[in-house]
Amino acid sequence: MIKFFKLVFLSLVITSSFTAQTVTPLFEGEVIYSNTFKSKNPKLKEKELSAMMGSIHNYYVKNGDYKTVTNGAFAQWQLYIQKDNKLYNKMVSSDTLFYNDGLDYDDEVLSTKLNKNVTTILGYPCDELILTCKSGVQKYYFNSKLKIDSRYFVNHKYGNYYNYISKTNAVPLKMIIEDYDFIMESVATKVEQKKLPVTVFQLPVNSKVAKFQY
Repeated sequence: MIKFFKLVFLSLVITSSFTAQTVTPLFEGEVIYSNTFKSKNPKLKEKELSAMMGSIHNYYVKNGDYKTVTNGAFAQWQLYIQKDNKLYNKMVSSDTLFYNDGLDYDDEVLSTKLNKNVTTILGYPCDELILTCKSGVQKYYFNSKLKIDSRYFVNHKYGNYYNYISKTNAVPLKMIIEDYDFIMESVATKVEQKKLPVTVFQLPVNSKVAKFQY
């Protein structure tokens, strides 16, 4: 069960002063994804995975902070605060926020491949980045107009995040994440660029916080 919890958090990890230095303005706003799952473990049913992890997740990003909110029965949301370099996880069954350090890194990227103009999502022509990892294959589809500055995330090793963002500098519009037990596919159904209040990326007042142990 502990391993399953870890996989849930990895699947969510799935971005100022830098803005003036870039030709394309940084993306700030919300992306809504539809999630589907394919189980590789006979003990994990696909309907159960969808119910636990969520068939939909909302992704909010502003400069170096991001938040993912799901409709799953296990994890409610995950918040990355860049100045802390921590990912805070809110589970349905606990009032305590469990965090992962951004430097936690127990996977390894074995090879990378970039393919140009592979597909179109919501009118955006997308390139494909393939990361072949020890844990499985990860595929990301992106358009450079939805720009993120990877320098914010240089210490975000957890979930291979920096490996992705340093090579694309963009919000993914589709992700296919393979792990030991399942494959998760997330496809953007809506992209909205808008100003977000800083309160979206703040911890609730008087939060109980503990390091996630696995």
